Amino acid sequence: MSVSAQPRLALVGDRGNHNEPSHPKIDAMREQWDLATEWVPTTDIHDASPLESFDGIWVVPGAPYVNQRGVHIAVRHARENRVPFLGTCGGFFSALIEYAQNVLHLPEAEGADENPEKLMPLVTPLKCSFRGEKAPLRVKEGSRLAALYGTTEVEEIFHCDYGLSDAFMSAADQGALQINAWDVDGAPRALELIGHPFFIGSLFQPELSSAPGAEHKILNAFLSAVRTKAGAVPTSTG
Repeated sequence: MSVSAQPRLALVGDRGNHNEPSHPKIDAMREQWDLATEWVPTTDIHDASPLESFDGIWVVPGAPYVNQRGVHIAVRHARENRVPFLGTCGGFFSALIEYAQNVLHLPEAEGADENPEKLMPLVTPLKCSFRGEKAPLRVKEGSRLAALYGTTEVEEIFHCDYGLSDAFMSAADQGALQINAWDVDGAPRALELIGHPFFIGSLFQPELSSAPGAEHKILNAFLSAVRTKAGAVPTSTG
């Protein structure tokens, strides 16, 4: 494994898109990290080449993205090449859709990254609209997420109005991709990829409950995995 003096993290998304509150939070925190972080606009991603030099990929909130196909390319690159991945809010949706397309080959997911008319039937309003509010979650026992929290009952901050349909998310919950957290209504709210060094997606936004030097447990674990990928720290088992 090659050793990098400063691991590189790609922030995949359209900076400032929809006035996302997470974007300034991420900007404030990344100034304190011993990482080289770079915003990678979705419009710059037409193949995996812009991402090949990064040790981690975070698909940040901001859906609908300007180039959804570019987001799916980033997710697939991280998944297939064992690059640490975090997807929050829209990144959670994108991880599900990419897996449904390229691993499960679900018919309803085919072409959803190129044709919004195919994507829209998968999108439904959340039963409760969360705008910066905390909501209780049940975490799957034995999951990586439960290990990070040290419990299976948590509260997390959401900032969204829409989700993917429960039927689609249930169909996509197969094989190595597993749903690992649900809200009080039983709707999926987080996922992980079994056997991957670090691959977590969450509809909730751990960055919103973070601050410079006081990052959320999920974010801390992700940054540690990025450093591990670069050879900067010993491998974590968390």
